[in-house]
Amino acid sequence: MYRIAQVSQRFLLFLQQLQNFKRSIFALLYCLPTSLLALTLFLLLAYNGSSVFYICLPVPAKSEPEPANFSPENLAGKSLKKLSTSVMCAVKEENPPVILKTHLPLLPKPAISMVPINHSSVLRSKKVHKHEAVIKVLRYGAKSKRFSARIRTFFGSSVCKVRFFMTWISSLKSFGDRELFAIESVFKSHPNACLVIVSDSMDSETGSFFLRPFLDKGFKVIAIKPDFDYIFKNTHAESWFNELSKGSVDPGKVSFGQNLSNLLRLALLYKFGGTYLDTDVIVLKSFEKMRNVIGAQTIDLETGNWSRLNNALLIFDKNHPLLFKFIQEFALTFNGNKWGHNGPYLVSRVVSRVSGRPGINFTVLPPSAFYPVNWNRIRSLFKGPADKLHSEWLHRKLEQIRRESLAVHLWNKQSRKIKVENGSIINHIMLDSCIFCNSSNLNLLQHNKK
Repeated sequence: MYRIAQVSQRFLLFLQQLQNFKRSIFALLYCLPTSLLALTLFLLLAYNGSSVFYICLPVPAKSEPEPANFSPENLAGKSLKKLSTSVMCAVKEENPPVILKTHLPLLPKPAISMVPINHSSVLRSKKVHKHEAVIKVLRYGAKSKRFSARIRTFFGSSVCKVRFFMTWISSLKSFGDRELFAIESVFKSHPNACLVIVSDSMDSETGSFFLRPFLDKGFKVIAIKPDFDYIFKNTHAESWFNELSKGSVDPGKVSFGQNLSNLLRLALLYKFGGTYLDTDVIVLKSFEKMRNVIGAQTIDLETGNWSRLNNALLIFDKNHPLLFKFIQEFALTFNGNKWGHNGPYLVSRVVSRVSGRPGINFTVLPPSAFYPVNWNRIRSLFKGPADKLHSEWLHRKLEQIRRESLAVHLWNKQSRKIKVENGSIINHIMLDSCIFCNSSNLNLLQHNKK
């Protein structure tokens, strides 16, 4: 009995040890992934620490760096010429590089091999991005195949002594009091005019809400989505537009909407005839007796001849040859990277070439007609009298504009954030040109942007 008890006790002890060994095996298997992960992280941290704290200090250079030579010869390759006062230049100002007094040497190139940048793929991605932006703007042009019928019905059902055109390529968020007042001034000077606003955003329920007060007073105004295929047909703009849609034309850095408006105004006048004006132009007098007119922006004080024209306001007959030349120049010389190249500079280039040619009859009006104040002095029209001397100047300038000007271009980019002060020239012009005068206020020409 004693031996049997001893064997049983040893057997039970063996089973207990076997059970403990089994638990140890399961514990090891359970903890193995965590242990391997911890070991891997430890090895990575050790390697990273060795690479971070390994520094190779370069030997300082013995010679001092030579100062940059900013002489005109080095900047332009030749001596600079004095610019005429009639030329407007825009210079991009950049911050100069910071030069440390300690003259620290340049760090050597790292020994780690770098993956080279595929510049062709970068340029290709930028091109694709710009093309997508163009397609986004042009997409709505394919929606309005009813453009032809709607605009002909509008002109046919209305007695239009003067046809006006505006374009609005932007969203309705930026269509504000200034644009509405421009429309107001059109009908104040031309009660029997017809105004067509070629715009996708304005041809909507919200756009109709903006125009409702004019329609309620009996004025003839309509907003229509453009059909570019129809508008550009049988002109040089047609082939240019097709290439643009294919992505074969680089839209450039300048706002594509701006350049599209430059072309659209020319094509509209060529197809229908009438008056085009920007939405920041206040009309002061009737254009009813005017035909085939373009305005000078600046003149040469020595010769008295115009030095630059502008396309913010154009008055031309249907199928006028000068408009044909403008459209041709746009299609053949389009450059989306130069501001004004396809707009004011374009009309200036073409007119300088065709002036005096038989069969192309038109008139260039002096700056006082549409641009009585240049872009760099437009702020003066928004300021109220500061003292007696300033008040006298404002009075003389206001009387000059009332006497000589047919319209006033407000140079929107320069003046859109300026408050209309009481007693200013613009304040008086507003009172002269308003229709809804009871709702006018001193801030009428400001955009309500936040």
